[in-house]
Amino acid sequence: MLKYAIFQGILERRMVAIVRAGTPDAALQMAEACIAGGITALEVAFTTPDTIGVIKTLRERHGANVMLGAGTVLDPETARAAILAGAQFIISPSVNVETIKLTQRYQVLSMPGAMTPTEIGLALEAGADIVKVFPAEVFGPSYIKALKAPLPQAALMPTGGVTVENLADWFAAGATAVGIGSSLTAPGASGDYAAVTTRARAFVDKMEEIKRGWKA
Repeated sequence: MLKYAIFQGILERRMVAIVRAGTPDAALQMAEACIAGGITALEVAFTTPDTIGVIKTLRERHGANVMLGAGTVLDPETARAAILAGAQFIISPSVNVETIKLTQRYQVLSMPGAMTPTEIGLALEAGADIVKVFPAEVFGPSYIKALKAPLPQAALMPTGGVTVENLADWFAAGATAVGIGSSLTAPGASGDYAAVTTRARAFVDKMEEIKRGWKA
């Protein structure tokens, strides 16, 4: 899949679930719970044991029906390993220029993390496709709106503090997509994957409501 098609897939979904767990099996169950609830763009964080194996397994199970990315990627070596396993986008907590260059070489989406206008500008100059604004909960949706004033060309994905209740606020402020973590997956930490699915459905329903508003 070419990069533009991956970007389009993110634009269609608008939400990326962050899968992070203490074991590979727990990560797989959490991912499956998100997918069952309708969220089909997933970031598997490299803080999870055997992240590569988790990505490979999900790719084998779901093929092109699910968009898979790797998160907490700190260097190009890790990024390449994830891409070979089937990752279509690479998400980092910070800006690493060599990692961004590698994603462009292999035609996968680059989503480095940044917070300040200077960091976002550097990420864009290096070739970032979408900038993960992290940790977004520190300033809230108003910060996205403030960033978009001087940087209207930047595709921003706030991550951290995104909930069903404030989902519309992030998009009203100018977000291109959002990264969703504990507000979605927290029940999975205690093995309640059914609750993760229920929360995923709530996010999907809210996103559909937001999209209907855009068409009105």
